[in-house]
Amino acid sequence: MRRSRGLTAALVLSLAGAGAGMGVVLMPSASALTAPVAFTADELPTWQPNGVVFAMAEANGTVFAGGTFSAVRPPDAVGGAEQEAVNFVALDAATGNPTSCKLAFTVGDGTATVRALAVSKDGKTLYAGGYFGAVNGTPVSSLAAIDIETCTPKASFHPGVPATVRALDVTDDTLYVGGDFPTVEGQTRERFAAVDASSGALKPFTANADEPGRAVKVSNDGKKVLLGGDFFTVNGSNTHALAVVDAATGAVAKTYSTIPSNSVVKDIAADATGYYTANEGSGGGVFDGRIALNPDFNEKWRDRCLGATQFVLPYDGVLYSASHGHDCSLENEFPDGKRNFLMAQPTDHTGAAPAPVDGFVHSPRKLGWHPNANDGIGEGIGPRVMAVAQKDDVKYLWVGGEFTQINGKPQAGLTRFADTGDVGAPTTPVASAASFKPGEVQVRWRTSYDQDDSKLTYRIYRNGSATPIQTMTADSLEFERPQASWTDTTVKAGQSYTYRVTATDGAGNTSALSATASVTVPVSVQSYPDKVRADGATLYWRYDDTVSPYVADASAGGNTSGIQVAAPALNQSPGAVSGTSTAMGFNGTSQQVYSDHRQSVGSSFTVETWFRTNTTRGGKLIGFGNNTASNSGSYDKQLYMTNTGRLVFGVYNGSTRTISTGLFETYNDNKWHHVVGTQGPGGMTLYVDGQNKGTNSATGSTPYTGYWHVGGDSLANWPNRPTSNFFAGQIDETAVYPTALTQAQVKNHYDLAKAPTDTVSKVPASEDTYVNQGAPATAYGTSTQLAVRGTSAYESYLRFTLPAAPAGQVLKAATLQFKTSTQTGAGTADTVSVVPVTGTWSGDGTTFTTKPALSTTPLGSITGVPDGSAVQNVELDTAAVSAVLGSGYSLGLTSTGTDALWLWSSESTAADAAPQLILTFGQK
Repeated sequence: MRRSRGLTAALVLSLAGAGAGMGVVLMPSASALTAPVAFTADELPTWQPNGVVFAMAEANGTVFAGGTFSAVRPPDAVGGAEQEAVNFVALDAATGNPTSCKLAFTVGDGTATVRALAVSKDGKTLYAGGYFGAVNGTPVSSLAAIDIETCTPKASFHPGVPATVRALDVTDDTLYVGGDFPTVEGQTRERFAAVDASSGALKPFTANADEPGRAVKVSNDGKKVLLGGDFFTVNGSNTHALAVVDAATGAVAKTYSTIPSNSVVKDIAADATGYYTANEGSGGGVFDGRIALNPDFNEKWRDRCLGATQFVLPYDGVLYSASHGHDCSLENEFPDGKRNFLMAQPTDHTGAAPAPVDGFVHSPRKLGWHPNANDGIGEGIGPRVMAVAQKDDVKYLWVGGEFTQINGKPQAGLTRFADTGDVGAPTTPVASAASFKPGEVQVRWRTSYDQDDSKLTYRIYRNGSATPIQTMTADSLEFERPQASWTDTTVKAGQSYTYRVTATDGAGNTSALSATASVTVPVSVQSYPDKVRADGATLYWRYDDTVSPYVADASAGGNTSGIQVAAPALNQSPGAVSGTSTAMGFNGTSQQVYSDHRQSVGSSFTVETWFRTNTTRGGKLIGFGNNTASNSGSYDKQLYMTNTGRLVFGVYNGSTRTISTGLFETYNDNKWHHVVGTQGPGGMTLYVDGQNKGTNSATGSTPYTGYWHVGGDSLANWPNRPTSNFFAGQIDETAVYPTALTQAQVKNHYDLAKAPTDTVSKVPASEDTYVNQGAPATAYGTSTQLAVRGTSAYESYLRFTLPAAPAGQVLKAATLQFKTSTQTGAGTADTVSVVPVTGTWSGDGTTFTTKPALSTTPLGSITGVPDGSAVQNVELDTAAVSAVLGSGYSLGLTSTGTDALWLWSSESTAADAAPQLILTFGQK
């Protein structure tokens, strides 16, 4: 949201250059991007100016850049001496290095600058506009024509333009000019003019505007010219910032009145399907985005993102834009916050366009192309101009401006991206896993981010296997990374599993493996979470996450994960419901969680959560708002606590509609409480601890898109507003439903919180060893591997200290878990049996000669363990293990075959290496 008038003040050109050297960068082979994006987001080495680039053009594999600078230097990574470049540089499109063409744009009084460049249709002439009085000493007047082959100014082309030229477009015989000037060749031509493309002679075209011209674009049929700028009138007709005029006479053909008075048009571009404008404003209520026009010049769609759009470039069905977009809330995309300097979106909607909102059709959604820049020097705009150039069958998107960084690395004023050579891998997924009933594990992860691929392929690996158990795709954007999930239905009750996830882009670049997510499958249904899922929750946060900033969504298919702000305390115990699930702690000053993607809420909904606190400052428990980490401007559908500990449920439907607990019904007593707010056709209801605390008849709320917040967000102007927007205490088991739960459902949830759950004990081996018939006198108690084979014999022994069953529970399942080693051929095709050890043994003393006696009755077995290091599970006889609970117990691993099994011992440092027993206890 930035605007300037007149000539930019002189820049201090004092950036130091680096040493000598011009290296040629060889492009990697072609690679896939997520269509329709045509360019990678990986920056290429490019020479850089010591000032600002305002204009670009290209011809025959050469890119021309103009602006306000005095020298160019090599990329920082290459190093080398700088070269003089006075407001202009020509560069090889493929290498990013300067060519032999040297032009100096100078002026006797003031600061020279080049603000516009255009190439003739035959590719032989470069036209330059700006504020300058000479090119390589040849006198000109802010407008010049350059012979591209010889790199020399055409002395005969000398139209007199007394002020800055800001825009150019050219046909076969006419050069159209826009800028700050009042006259051309001494004749009145206010801000727009046309001259003969060969001689520079002034043409009759007259389109007088009252304020500066910033953009000119000849229509596709050559009969009209689109004008853009700051103006409010053209030839006396009221039309602000945009107009269409006759290409021959300048007569006004179409006016516009829908661009706010505090906004201007900075650029106009065209493709075969229409025209596009770049818009910038200053102050409140501005229009800072992009407009698409049909071939008849009527508006097709409008992108109302805020962020001073400087340039638009339609290419192969995609509109690339240079801006510092920071708020796309009106497009139902990212909220006000981080600046997005380079963006891409389709030039048109797929299928029917959406219905207008506030009189405008929404723009097509942003695509997965997010090179990063910064504000830079000068006005702090960031990127200002773009151009596409081709050389040796590779296409390059060049970007110029005042940025000083690209993708977090130093790079000033110029950068480029190619249509090949995608080398950036996606971010590493953040994964977790949960199981709520026998036979199912939900594996879920926050989708990864890739700068130039929005559709990524995810591979899920179970128990350390090198072969994925599932492969799937999911979409994500830089500003929208929803949870993805997959349900593993091949798991067995009572067994533990580990999962890791990778993300791969279209070019095959693959992220690192996620951290290991572990889960034990219960032997009975976990009553509380199963009921929440069955009742249709579309957001269910249990707060069992072990890493920041991800909060997993445990709903059956909602995939709405949470993002932690300011590092809330994880794994607070005990949680609100029975079992090992934990809560999250909030400090009451800055910490919260918001949902991972923008959504809308229907006329019926339920919000539910548990909390524990002794705060006297109140705060928001859960609510809906239109921002993420910053305070929302629109916010309702919320449960909050007052300073005295009363609870309030409220929505906004033109006024605040609330229900509160009674004056003496306070809940800041440091005990767990269950609170639910519902709205539906029957109105609103507030429940606390399973009891109805009040109703009203309000059946709707103001519609808007936004994010769910837990632990904090704005509460300004709400009844009994507490001292703090942020809640201090613990929160657990948060759920959102697209329906109004009944009183019976709410009471059932409250009661099930105390329902018995499984207890899982993981008992690692306290000692282990193996014996080897081929070395009968050797003890292997310190070995990092164990072995099992019939002939020539290996036997392995494992010792465990078994716990007693918890009070009121019995053993429901027992599993031996081990992990095959990385040794070649570690798996086996034979059957391995697990038997009790009846004799005595020790790790440091037992050898094959002194091996212990074994029972002949197996507790369990496993057949056909594949090669490759992976976790394996062996179901054991529950009754046999139950009989020895609370004592020391040894297991032997034996085989009658000839194919050895190699597994990690408890001495190994490999991940998940130690053999262990998984014991699941449940109610009698």
